[in-house]
Amino acid sequence: MIDSLPGLNACLNALSAVLLIMGYRFIRSGNREAHRKTMLTAFGVSVVFLISYLVFHAARGAVYFQGTGLIRAVYLTILGTHTVLAAAVPVLAIITLRRGLKGMNAKHKKIARWTLPIWMYVSVTGVVVYWMLYQM
Repeated sequence: MIDSLPGLNACLNALSAVLLIMGYRFIRSGNREAHRKTMLTAFGVSVVFLISYLVFHAARGAVYFQGTGLIRAVYLTILGTHTVLAAAVPVLAIITLRRGLKGMNAKHKKIARWTLPIWMYVSVTGVVVYWMLYQM
């Protein structure tokens, strides 16, 4: 079961990215209720991801990339940016959601302009990191 968690995590990251795109499209079209529900779902998916990620690494420890040469440099660059930005996503997401749910629309919009691309990058690069670690 534990060994299936990286694949699950990649799926959760991919689902989060899809939900973020949907949420963005909903708000751009003026559908605030669908936006709210979709973004709360994206947050919930990300929470499940984080729990699964922590359970896997508590059980298995670190997983090291086996590639060498240029591909290793590419992997480490992606992993480094992913890791730094992933640390910011929970804080940004909570602040953004809180402001949106409290109706602080101007403040919500201001931080969402930063949160969305960072969260999207982390979700997509999470899938890339999985692919590079487990599928290459």
